[in-house]
Amino acid sequence: QVQLVESGGGLVQAGGSLRLTCVVSRVIFSTNAMAWYRQAAGKQRELVASITGGGSTNYADSVKERFTISRDNAENTVYLQMNNLKPEDTAVYYCNTVPLRKNYWGQGTQVTVSS
Repeated sequence: QVQLVESGGGLVQAGGSLRLTCVVSRVIFSTNAMAWYRQAAGKQRELVASITGGGSTNYADSVKERFTISRDNAENTVYLQMNNLKPEDTAVYYCNTVPLRKNYWGQGTQVTVSS
């Protein structure tokens, strides 16, 4: 069964931190690079960070030095540690594969950063 379930979002003040979690079906997790994407109101969805099965990572310029993506291969889980959050980080955050697959989108988790 295809399943990606995101959690960990919330309301935080600027400068604060959150840790997002995505539990992924084994059949997806074991054969794909994974990524976190986000979509702010009125904007297109964008890739935030990605990680290969071997642990190589890439980040959008806007989150470098603030966000860290990681994966637990034993638990089929992807994490996004977000530090020094800014109001412009406010969005719904989703996990998906790289390249993304439209039928893998989950419900996402809302992150709201107040100034």
